[in-house]
Amino acid sequence: MNQKPVCLILGAGAGIGGNVGKKFAKEGYHTVLARRSDEEGLNKIVDDIKKNGGSAVGRLVNAIEDNAIEYLIVDIEKNEGPIEVVLFNLGAQFGDRTLEDTSLKVFELGWRLTSLALFRLAKVMTPIMEARGGGKILVTSATSAMRGNAGQHAHAAAIGGRRMLCQTLNAELSIKGIHICHIYIDAPIEAPDTLGRLLGEELYQKLLDEKSNGKDGMVIPEKVAETFYHIAHQHRSAWTSEVDIRPFSEQPWWNN
Repeated sequence: MNQKPVCLILGAGAGIGGNVGKKFAKEGYHTVLARRSDEEGLNKIVDDIKKNGGSAVGRLVNAIEDNAIEYLIVDIEKNEGPIEVVLFNLGAQFGDRTLEDTSLKVFELGWRLTSLALFRLAKVMTPIMEARGGGKILVTSATSAMRGNAGQHAHAAAIGGRRMLCQTLNAELSIKGIHICHIYIDAPIEAPDTLGRLLGEELYQKLLDEKSNGKDGMVIPEKVAETFYHIAHQHRSAWTSEVDIRPFSEQPWWNN
C-alpha cells in the first residue's frame, strides 16, 4: 500500500477530471483515476502522471452498476490507502433534446449518474471520513444546476438535484469535519472527450478558434484544477461550499 494520501477521481476524462488528478499527483497525492470506458485514454493520463514523477493508478468502473462505487471505495481503502479527497466528476449531458425526444430511460440515467451516484458515494465514503476526523468531497456541476433551459430536461433535473444534495450533505456533515463543495462550471470547457464529443469535431474546432488559443474565453482544465486543489485545502474557518467558475469574458449564463 502506498504511503501518500489518496485522491479519488470519479469521472477521470481528459478535461477537468484528468487535470485535477494531475494537479493532486503533482502536489504529493496518490491519485486513483476512475472512468467508465476508454482504457487507452485512462492509461494515457496515468502514464503522464508517472512520467512527471507522480503516483497514480487507473480503474474502469461503470458507476451506475449495483455496488460499483461501493466496491471501488472499499478496494481503494484496502489496497491503495486512505481516501482524503474525492472529486465527483460524473456527467450526464445528453445534448439538447426536446421533451418528446427525452426518453424515460435517458431521464432516469441522468438522475442515476448525477444524484443517485453522489448519494451512494456519500453513504459509503462519509462514515469512513468521519471516523478519521474529516475529508473532502468536491462535486463538479454545471449551469443547469442554477437554471433549466429548453432541451435540458434530463440534465437540469439531475444537476439541480445534485446541487441540493450537496447542500443537505453539507448541513449534516460539515460539523463532522467533512468539507463538501459544489463547483459549477458556467462556461464551455476545453475538453475534447466531453464538449468535443457533444458538439462534433467541426463545431468544437470552431469554438476553439473563437474562444481558445490564447483568448482565454473557455475554461482551461489545467487552470481550473488549481482552483479545485485550493478549495480542498481551505482552512475550516473559511470553507467554500459553492463556487461558480467562468472566463473573464463571459457573463453568468444562469442570468442571461
